Amino acid sequence: MIEVTRETKETQITVKLNLYGRGKATIDTGVGFYDHMLEAFTKHAHIDLEVKCVGDTHIDDHHTVEDVAIVIGQALKKAIYPVKSIERFGNATVVMDEASVTCDIDLSNRGFLVFELPIGGKVGDFDVELVEEFFKAFAFNLPLTLHLVYNRGKNKHHIIEGAFKALAVALRRAVTINENAGIPSTKGVI
Repeated sequence: MIEVTRETKETQITVKLNLYGRGKATIDTGVGFYDHMLEAFTKHAHIDLEVKCVGDTHIDDHHTVEDVAIVIGQALKKAIYPVKSIERFGNATVVMDEASVTCDIDLSNRGFLVFELPIGGKVGDFDVELVEEFFKAFAFNLPLTLHLVYNRGKNKHHIIEGAFKALAVALRRAVTINENAGIPSTKGVI
């Protein structure tokens, strides 16, 4: 079990993570919709994830969402790198009713994000603009190359949840053990 903590004037966070788990989640960020997304991510990535965050949500949810993503990314970095004997690349398209989102990743040890989800406004009290902040902090702290592309859909909840689930399935596929892969790079190092 990997454990990473982060404490700032805005947030106090502890993350515990088991990369090859059973999808067990214990999430408490103080942001209900975000907890729901992280639980979906955990379930479909087949990782075990514990998140405890006390943040300045009396201001807004920005620091909590971004800082939790930073810490999850850092925990995954400890669990994944140096890359060896795994597939490295993963992709998934996830549908939720009318919505469809595709995620492609490369465990490249280089942070990059392509975010093409045409969403705005709110889902309940949750500011939808924070979805991109999550994926940006996640991608650059793991680090990995992450492309999220909207295919179709109207319901913001479905589109966002589809994105979190697509990332989960793509990550699960990328970390699939392949003893024959060695270091999956022509450079000999990732």
